[in-house]
Amino acid sequence: MILLVFNSFSRNTILKLPLYLKTYQIPNTMNTIKTAFTLLCFATLSINIMVGQEGHPLEGKWNLTIDQDGEELPAWLEIRHSGNNTLIGRFTYAFGSARPVAEIEKHGDLFSFEIPPQWEPGASNMEFEGKMVGDGLEGTMIYVDGKTYNWTATKSPILPFYDNAKEGKTIKLFNGENLNGWIMKPGNQWAVIDGVLTSFKSGVNLVSEEKFKDFKLHAEFRYPEGSNSGLYLRGRYEVQIADNIGLEASSIYFGGIYGLLTPNENAAKKAGEWQTYDITLIGRRVTIVANGKTVISNQNIDSMTGGALDNNEAEAGPIMIQGDHGPVEFRKLEITPLSKG
Repeated sequence: MILLVFNSFSRNTILKLPLYLKTYQIPNTMNTIKTAFTLLCFATLSINIMVGQEGHPLEGKWNLTIDQDGEELPAWLEIRHSGNNTLIGRFTYAFGSARPVAEIEKHGDLFSFEIPPQWEPGASNMEFEGKMVGDGLEGTMIYVDGKTYNWTATKSPILPFYDNAKEGKTIKLFNGENLNGWIMKPGNQWAVIDGVLTSFKSGVNLVSEEKFKDFKLHAEFRYPEGSNSGLYLRGRYEVQIADNIGLEASSIYFGGIYGLLTPNENAAKKAGEWQTYDITLIGRRVTIVANGKTVISNQNIDSMTGGALDNNEAEAGPIMIQGDHGPVEFRKLEITPLSKG
């Protein structure tokens, strides 16, 4: 018997496995040595694969809160392993879309990574450093302007899915007459014109007073040529509304969960035509029917999208209409709460 000892880089543990070599009647000593060496190589390869797949305590999805200029900005980080001893990931800042992290480097108890700017107003990379503290993470971010900010993170919660959902009473989020039921922000440009909820220019977002967990949402909308808007489910997950007719489907185009889920086709109509979304959200699982076509079916939303109000994903949240990009109109917006049947 030979005792194989391996150090697991991923968990700083020692793995000891016995290797039993059965003796066969082999004509000469050289064949015996070759056989033993071959078995040893296979065992070593198998253990390396096991260790590489073992995982690291940092791995998982993390909801970040960045304390930046007096605001608590939501962000998101995913960490996963690639191969034996490399960590990679994805990151979503308070705005923009999820972007890849090429490598997350480990330095003892610390880890670090950097990403190039996306929509941030600068040319420098954003630099992050952090460490595990209890069940969470904490660290610092050097922003594109060179300033340093603190952040903390908790594991993204599990949001249960269930079949046979029970429907509640349908609620008209837009009553066709006024802005009752919506939170007015300074600089509000939203108005009701001829029974249509209208944002005629870029301004502020519109947020429902009522909050929801699981639901079906029906929306009828239109936009002018070249415009861009969106519907934020629970105030956290943006379903893109944009003039993308004729383009290949993308997570950042019409019908996508912005930067995360790509529809199976681009079902957008011409600008100026009335269009529909029928959206079902239970836990993290979303189905989107755009203009009568199911473009996303029972897919999990991994995280908040850029522009989210918060990342308190276990809590109910409002419906938010994006109004800070381009003009958009809604003639119907109804929601039906769902619960486990």
